[in-house]
Amino acid sequence: METTLTLLLVLAPFVGFLSNIILGKKSSTDASGYLATFMVLVSFAVSTMFFFQIKNDGQPITVSLFEWITLGNLSIGMDFYLDQLSLLWLMFVTGIGTLIHLYSVSYMHDDENKHKYFAYLNLFIFFMMVLVLGKNLLVMFIGWEGVGLCSYLLIGFWYKNQAYNDAAKKAFIMNRIGDLGFLIGIFIIGYVFDTIDFVELKELFVSGKGFAHATLLGIAALALFIAATGKSAQLPLYTWLPDAMAGPTPVSALIHAATMVTAGIFMITRLDFLYEVAPQVSTVIAYVGGITAFFAATIATVQNDIKKVLAYSTVSQLGLMFLALGLGAYQVAVFHVITHAFFKACLFLGSGSVIHAMGGEQDIRNMGGLKSYMKTTHITFLIATLAISGVPPLAGFFSKDEILVAAFHENMFLWILAAVASILTAYYMFRLYFLTFHGSFRGTQHQKEHLHESPSLITIPLVILAILSAVGGLISLPGENSWLHSYLAPVLFKKVPVHHLDNSSLILMGLAIVGALIGIGIAYAKFMKKQEIPVSDEKMIGFTSFVYDKYKVDELYELVIVKPILAFSSFGKKYIEPGISNMLFGLVNVTNTLAVEGKKLQNGNIGFYLFAFVFGLCSILYYLFFTR
Repeated sequence: METTLTLLLVLAPFVGFLSNIILGKKSSTDASGYLATFMVLVSFAVSTMFFFQIKNDGQPITVSLFEWITLGNLSIGMDFYLDQLSLLWLMFVTGIGTLIHLYSVSYMHDDENKHKYFAYLNLFIFFMMVLVLGKNLLVMFIGWEGVGLCSYLLIGFWYKNQAYNDAAKKAFIMNRIGDLGFLIGIFIIGYVFDTIDFVELKELFVSGKGFAHATLLGIAALALFIAATGKSAQLPLYTWLPDAMAGPTPVSALIHAATMVTAGIFMITRLDFLYEVAPQVSTVIAYVGGITAFFAATIATVQNDIKKVLAYSTVSQLGLMFLALGLGAYQVAVFHVITHAFFKACLFLGSGSVIHAMGGEQDIRNMGGLKSYMKTTHITFLIATLAISGVPPLAGFFSKDEILVAAFHENMFLWILAAVASILTAYYMFRLYFLTFHGSFRGTQHQKEHLHESPSLITIPLVILAILSAVGGLISLPGENSWLHSYLAPVLFKKVPVHHLDNSSLILMGLAIVGALIGIGIAYAKFMKKQEIPVSDEKMIGFTSFVYDKYKVDELYELVIVKPILAFSSFGKKYIEPGISNMLFGLVNVTNTLAVEGKKLQNGNIGFYLFAFVFGLCSILYYLFFTR
């Protein structure tokens, strides 16, 4: 029964993918969207059933389908593993995925290829579930590669725009860099332990046998972290994520909120025992996360594309999650993954509602005053903005506060980075909110005449996500009574210390609130009181222009990596390839000449043939009897 339900859980979106690819073009207007939504809803229902089953009895479920690969002592099965961690991930992947599918029914209503869109969306969910449920690194890698493929298909969905194709290729190529690290990690772990099964590996570490070969395992841990930097957009492999805004807005919500970018956090949490062997790598993770959080937050403060602000916000929030992972606070990182999924999905879908009402306009300098026309979108966007800014008692306050507390107790420099990034988050999010929904409308008269609230299929998911953004923090309240902490305890290798709700924690909590209010206050003073509007791109000067151009990182990569590769390829095409071709054609000409001359000997002269036979026989006899 469990095997059947697990297959239903995993394969329902895949069936939706096949159905829409094969039959979607012939279906009625919105049938492909409703079918795709229903399939993800089925997965959510089964995930919920398994979630409560494991929550009650605490026993993980293993589903072994077949033995896949056997190499010497290494045996790899096509196995799925349902435990507290995987089911928690499945709950928000399928739950938020269902809402995004439902939202897309209305958002993509007029697209000529919407059946392909929903097919790709279903396939995305399928591969994400394979990634989460895989019992070993190779099955996880299938899902890992699958979501990379689907991101390419969805980011470049509107393929008639070449810039969107370039963004899709950029995401695909940068993820391949990280994926090489994943493969190196698999090879090393398989070589050292003769297994890549998570349960077996954890048992080896529990027994103490896993702590041998520390150097090799440290390399594996670092390689796997490099894979995570690609998938979860950390320095230096983060530049694909802001460009991923080229895809339809619901795709941005799916990638940024619940699926692809959380894969790196999931993988490192699943392998937490490995990082116990490599504390230096954990330190690297913490510093990369902290620097990424601060770096991306500064870029977000000057962006004017509504989706670009949210994209850099995602990079920054992912940095905070990696900071927590590096400090060993795995349950805190998971907590922020969940709350972030709620409010970031709400923000992205809210931005899609705004873009829909504005006729495709994404520049917040051309918006303003939308709260009068879009009341539901405005309220839900405000709730999600308060949540990500860390305002109590909304969800983001609790998860972000726990990261700050963990950083304060472990590394003061990282705490400062995280605190400043949090203040900047409150500033740039309310900058976005005030410029979009307050003040006077700055768009065209045509846009103003067509302003309206979005249809219910768009606003219903927004309301649900806004509610989750408000109350989601209740799953892990500060102190010892955290439900999430207790729930994840059986999964984590080492018992994570709980920071008691003492005076220092209360002071840190108060400082976090003050920081959020400072960020909001600065945004209010600039964009509400003074009614400032960001200047046009060509008028930006100095450091602001430098930050607006993302610190010229893309240009640096172009100069240091892309141009040398293109120059080498041009050199190869101009000189090396012709040289190799000439050499090969020279050999061909020699062979052809010998063949042409040789065939003249085939002239039908019996005497010549007898002479050649006798000469050859004598040569063989001479070699056999006189050369040894």
